[in-house]
Amino acid sequence: MQFLNSAYIGDFLFRYIHILVGITWIGLLYYFNLVQVPGLAAYGDEGKARMITLDKIARRALWWFRWASIATLGTGLLMTGIIESYWTRSGDAHKYTISLGMTIGTLMAANVWMVIWKNQKVVLANAVNVLGGAAADPAAAVAGRKALLASRQNFIFSTSMLWFMVGPAHYYNQAFGKTSSNAMTLLIIGLVIVAILQINALGLLGGTAATNKLLWPYESHKNAMISGGVLWLILMIASEVLLK
Repeated sequence: MQFLNSAYIGDFLFRYIHILVGITWIGLLYYFNLVQVPGLAAYGDEGKARMITLDKIARRALWWFRWASIATLGTGLLMTGIIESYWTRSGDAHKYTISLGMTIGTLMAANVWMVIWKNQKVVLANAVNVLGGAAADPAAAVAGRKALLASRQNFIFSTSMLWFMVGPAHYYNQAFGKTSSNAMTLLIIGLVIVAILQINALGLLGGTAATNKLLWPYESHKNAMISGGVLWLILMIASEVLLK
């Protein structure tokens, strides 16, 4: 039967599921950064309304958000194991560009669980306590800031991640035929830039306070959009120079 064929399962079924859950994950990432965070900031003094939104809306969105990230990562990894000669069938340009995209995607999933969700649990618990009449937890503001920085960094990463996930199959074809050394150089350049940005988002280059000028990319969704575009442009130009 066709649906039991390993090529069908890997090349189509898991790819379809991977795209479906990926849309859910990245769609919610964009919702948080472009809609929810700016929207909550506009609440002003409506503290109770903000807490209700966090408890009733953000909590539900975060559930889908974090599990969609796991489903995206899991189906992507399964594809690489099921599809025959996945890493070698399309040449070095494919192998190293998809490796860059997968690495960024894996880091984004790690941010979801190890930074964003870890800190958002504190924020959500505080919302419930405040709605119940308890005093606000001072740790919630710090946790919310850390979650915001990681979320904005994922937002910045997303454009390049999607480019290097889609590109290997539809752009980095046989016309990109430079040596394996050139392709490896691109991967190293990409990973170094990604590592520096990640370290910065964690506050390891001057702290997480708004006074840290290095955190400019994360201080608004507009700044994050600009930063994401610049990162994509740098990596895209590097790929053109090194791979063509």
